[in-house]
Amino acid sequence: MPLWNLMILTPENVRNSVKPAIMKEEDNKGVTAILSNGIRHSLFFRGGTMRALIYLIILVSFLDTFVQLPIIGPYAKSLGAGSLGIGLTIGMYSLSNMAGNVFAGHWIDRFGAKVVLVTGMVITAAVLLLYLTVHTPEQLIAVRFVHGLTGGLLTPCAFTIAASRASMNRQGRAMALSGASVGMAAIIGPAMGGIFKAKWGVDSVFIVTSILLALFSLVAWAALPRQPKRDSSRSRERLTWSEAIPEWTRLLRNPYAVTAYTGAFALLFAMGVLTFALPLKTDELLMPAQTAGMLLSTFGLIAILVFVLPSNRMFDRLPPFRLLLIGLAIVMVSLLGLSSLTNLSALYVVMGIYGIGYALIFPSASALLVRHVPKEDRGKAFGLFYAFFSLGVVAGSSAVGALTSDPDTALVIAAGGLVLLTLSLLLRNKRMASNVVKDSDA
Repeated sequence: MPLWNLMILTPENVRNSVKPAIMKEEDNKGVTAILSNGIRHSLFFRGGTMRALIYLIILVSFLDTFVQLPIIGPYAKSLGAGSLGIGLTIGMYSLSNMAGNVFAGHWIDRFGAKVVLVTGMVITAAVLLLYLTVHTPEQLIAVRFVHGLTGGLLTPCAFTIAASRASMNRQGRAMALSGASVGMAAIIGPAMGGIFKAKWGVDSVFIVTSILLALFSLVAWAALPRQPKRDSSRSRERLTWSEAIPEWTRLLRNPYAVTAYTGAFALLFAMGVLTFALPLKTDELLMPAQTAGMLLSTFGLIAILVFVLPSNRMFDRLPPFRLLLIGLAIVMVSLLGLSSLTNLSALYVVMGIYGIGYALIFPSASALLVRHVPKEDRGKAFGLFYAFFSLGVVAGSSAVGALTSDPDTALVIAAGGLVLLTLSLLLRNKRMASNVVKDSDA
C-alpha cells in the first residue's frame, strides 16, 4: 500500500496498514487508538529497526555503569577518602545494585518492563546530578548507594524486553547480540569517562550521562511497544512483597534458573578477580601503565566478535548448558594461564581465549532463563540474574582481595572457585537427568 494513502485517514486505509490484532482495538477505541499504537510501531520501528533500538537501549543502560569506572576511585581520593573509603565508594554501587535488580524484577512482572525502564532512566538521570553537590567522601558513598539502587532498575528491564521480542528458536542469538551491546558499553564507557574528565572535568561525565539517560527515556517511552496484557487472573493481582515470596522461591527451585544464576555468578566472579589481579600483575612485571586496560579491552573485543559474527548461530543450535560448561572450562584454563605467564604477547593471546569463554557463558546462561522460565516471571528471573552478576563482582574483587595480595595466587584461587561451581552444575544436571529417568519409568 502506498505510504501517501495513510494521509487519507479512512478505516479501509488503516485496516490495510496495521496488523489484524490491532484491528480489535479499532473496534473498541477507534481509528485514533490504532494510529497511536499500531502505525507508530509497525511502520517506523519494524523488525530489525526495533531490535537495533533495543540493543542501543541496553548499551546506554550499561554505559551508566562503565563510564564511571576510571573516575570514581580518583574522585573519592580527591575528596580526601582513604583506601577504605575508596573501596567502599567503588563497592557500594554493586551492593545496592543487587537490591535494585531484585526490585526491578518484582516491578517488571507487575507493571511491565517498559514502565520500569523509563521510570528508572528518569530517576537515574536525576540521581547523577547529585554527584555535582558532593563535597565529602561520606556524601559520595551515599550518592553511590542511591545510584546503584536506581541503576539496578535498568538492565533487567532492557534484557526482558530483548527476550520478549525474540522468537523461541532465536533466543540464544538474541542474547548474544544483547551481550555485544554490553561489550560495546564496556569498551566505550571507560574511554568516554576518561576523555570527558581530562577535557572538561569530572562533573562533565555525570552531566553528559544524565542527559543521555533522559533522552533515551523519551525514546524508549515513544518507541517501545507496550507489553501484551497478561491473563486477567494475574493482571488483577497486586501482590505485596510477602505475597510474592512463593514466586521468588519457585524461581530458586527451578533447576534451569539456578544453573543460569550460577553461570552469571561464576562469570562475574572471574571478572572481579581479573580486575583486581591484572593491574597488579602488569605492575609487578614493570609493563607500561596502560597494559592492564589494553589486555581487558582485548577480551572484550574478542567476545563482541563471537557475539556478532555468524558464529552466534551456535547459541540457537547447541544446548545452552553444554555451551555454558565449555565457556567455564575455557575461563578456568585462561585464569591458570594468566597466573603462570610473564610474556606480554602470551598474555594477549590468553586474554583473547578468555574472551571466547566469556562469550559462551553470557548468552547461554541468559537463554536458559528465557527458555525455561514462564513469561510472567521473566522480570523477576532477570532481576535475580543481574543480582548474581553484582554479587559475583563483589565476591571476586573483595573476597579474593582479602585472602591474598599476590595476583598470581588470586588467579589460581579464582580458577579453583570456578572448578567447584562447575562441579556443582554437573552434579545438579546429573540429578535432574536421573529424576527424569525415574519419572519415565514410573
